[in-house]
Amino acid sequence: MASASVGKELTLYSYWRSSCSHRVRIALNLKGLKYEYKPVNLLKGEQSRPEFLQLNPVGCVPVLVDDHVVLYDSFAIIMYLEDKYPHNPLLPHDIYKRAINFQAASVVSSTIQPLHNLSLLNYIGEKVGPDEKLPWAQSIIRRGFKGTNLT
Repeated sequence: MASASVGKELTLYSYWRSSCSHRVRIALNLKGLKYEYKPVNLLKGEQSRPEFLQLNPVGCVPVLVDDHVVLYDSFAIIMYLEDKYPHNPLLPHDIYKRAINFQAASVVSSTIQPLHNLSLLNYIGEKVGPDEKLPWAQSIIRRGFKGTNLT
């Protein structure tokens, strides 16, 4: 695996069920970067602990620490990794193909992801009942991907 930086390892604060964290773990592994995994249990509220909020005042995962750099948005983290560690590129060089990738990432992060937030899904489950929660979530995913080539 490639070294993150001389004598330093990347640190990823993550929750195993978080799709945002999952995207970053995929990117780190595709790029062959070593990193220390620090679990943050969202169900236990660990993202609201003062020591975590010092890293990320928004109180969400993932958080990537690279020496003095601290980032806490999956898209920003992936773009940072892509620029800082150009080996094993994640994005195509062709401008059109690259734009299609950015479009898909934007659809996920601005259309689908906000509606699949754990607190929102719990709220929806309370309002519509557990039998209607999954179909509702699936309809959001289908609608989000309708205009992309990802369906």
